Amino acid sequence: MIEQVKINEAMKNLLYRIADDELIIGHRNSEWTGLGPILEEDIAFSSIAQDQIGHAVALYSLLHEQFAEPNPDAIAFGRSESQFHSSQFAELPSGDYAFSLVRHFLFDHAESLRYSMLTESSFAPLAALAKKIKGELKYHVLHADLWVEKLSKGTEESHARMQSALNEALTYAYGMFEPSQYEELLIEQGIFGGERTLQQKWMEAILPIIERANLTLPMISGIDPIFGGRSGYHSDYLQPLLDEMSEVYRMDPSATW
Repeated sequence: MIEQVKINEAMKNLLYRIADDELIIGHRNSEWTGLGPILEEDIAFSSIAQDQIGHAVALYSLLHEQFAEPNPDAIAFGRSESQFHSSQFAELPSGDYAFSLVRHFLFDHAESLRYSMLTESSFAPLAALAKKIKGELKYHVLHADLWVEKLSKGTEESHARMQSALNEALTYAYGMFEPSQYEELLIEQGIFGGERTLQQKWMEAILPIIERANLTLPMISGIDPIFGGRSGYHSDYLQPLLDEMSEVYRMDPSATW
């Protein structure tokens, strides 16, 4: 019984980490709606944001149905900042288009690989959901790869902006792979293959695209990952975003729309 309690806690923690990342970065990406540099990208980022928030809802629904956690709306809008398990990478402001695009590239490659790993999870409901989401993420990755290469090979200015964005983003991006206290248990139980394995797969996936785009990866050995978000320690940017996200919900949490 004690072992099963620990396994349940490990699965809940994993689901919250993934879902919170999806919710927060989905809201960040939605900030480009109506502001994209061209109409095509305005629509693309809006669609990506909608997918990501939809993924968060599906994961919150698993938490509600499988572990008796609150309903998805209450999870998304009713928690305090310290109860969120999103990486600090997801909560950073959208910045200029170069930064948002580089974050999209780094984040969606990681998520695509994460869900690919989760299709083999021993937790059957999560494996089934991962198989569905994996297909959607294929298009996110294709979009990111196309535009990273296109802008990096554009003008001197566009190349410089993309390189600067990559330099700024990478330290935070490594925070996506912050291990949890349940890491070994998740691996032993076949629930998830682990953050270290995911990070290795991610680096193998992004490096050829970065090189093809004539960008330079900052010295990996000198990177000090920005951890803390997975444990509820966030940047100054998350609380204002949560206030904005939950403004209507907090007027009357019992209301239905």
